[in-house]
Amino acid sequence: MPLLHFGLALVVIFALAIAVSFERSQIRPRYIIQLLVIEIALAWGMLHSQSGIAIVHSIAEAFDKLMFFAGKGTDFVFNGMRPKGMAYVFLNVLCPIIFISALIGILQHFRILPWLIRIIGTVLSKVNGMGKLESFNAISSLTLGQSENFIAYKTILSQQSPRRMYTMAATAMSTVSMSILGAYMQMIQPRYVVVAIILNVFSTFIILSLINPYKPGAEPEVKLEQLHEKQSFFEMLGEYILAGFKVAMIVAAMLIGFIALIALLNAIFSAIFGLSFQQLLGYVFYPLAWVIGIPSADALQAGSIMATKLIANEFVAMQTLQKIAMNFTPRGLGILSVFLVSFANFASIGIVAGAIKAVSEKQGNVVSRFGFRLVYGATLVSLLSAAVVGLVI
Repeated sequence: MPLLHFGLALVVIFALAIAVSFERSQIRPRYIIQLLVIEIALAWGMLHSQSGIAIVHSIAEAFDKLMFFAGKGTDFVFNGMRPKGMAYVFLNVLCPIIFISALIGILQHFRILPWLIRIIGTVLSKVNGMGKLESFNAISSLTLGQSENFIAYKTILSQQSPRRMYTMAATAMSTVSMSILGAYMQMIQPRYVVVAIILNVFSTFIILSLINPYKPGAEPEVKLEQLHEKQSFFEMLGEYILAGFKVAMIVAAMLIGFIALIALLNAIFSAIFGLSFQQLLGYVFYPLAWVIGIPSADALQAGSIMATKLIANEFVAMQTLQKIAMNFTPRGLGILSVFLVSFANFASIGIVAGAIKAVSEKQGNVVSRFGFRLVYGATLVSLLSAAVVGLVI
């Protein structure tokens, strides 16, 4: 039964992708099948094989340790409020972003990250049918985040075609930054966060192979230059710490604004229709939730949370899920958790386009015109990753 359901999910997701394809005649099935087989094997390995489970557990434990060290700095500044459970989201979820951002800066400064990006990106380019630039960009988006990622390509960004810019922007929106993985792990099961970030890389190239198929042609030289070459170690460290603080504050502001607006909409819709705004969204997304393998008993609530992620962001959706997680079956909770781990929401259009515009105004405008198609494609990536987990869970 899971296999038949997965087959239906693939038909629906692939049909939705092909419907907005730039050039259907250029679709190359070989690479799609190749990537899909690898993704399913990885999903099964991470969730069922002893070695895969051990690796996922080790990664989750490593982030748990990082959260412990991040808590030391938070406790010093906020005088023991965190252990008492006060201001839980801000102190336990958002403040650790500052510490993780500092660690990423250190790895970048000593050129460890560029080395890893080049190795993993080169291997990835062998199986996805795309160029090294696209593959490097997928891995660097995961490590550097949406904003700083495009600085690494500033010398060659203006030379890229609109189609290639779509691919680069789509990979940034479909993955998540390492700096906020610890925050996610405070709200949903850590193993699903780890699984999702790996599967999303493969799902991204599968969906891109359908929506935006092309042969890369001549490769630009990818230098992955140091982001802040002329800075000393402590100048860099201070900048990354402040960057982490800005991210934490932006997320906090988004949470305050979106949760308040959703509460207002819920009240208005309940008064007029007898159903809250989120309940109505649940009915809209119910078919998609069921298609990716979420049990019927969970699909309505899951659909509501999926829609919340798209309209608001993943943090708001995860906060909502955290409150009602006990109402879900283990299968439904796992599939939904994987769906939530990405930047696929309307707010990301402005973030990605703004980051690119800071490097090249022309290319930023190009990406802005792709806005809806970017969110649409990134959402299909999340659906595909969730469906793969639904097959093996």
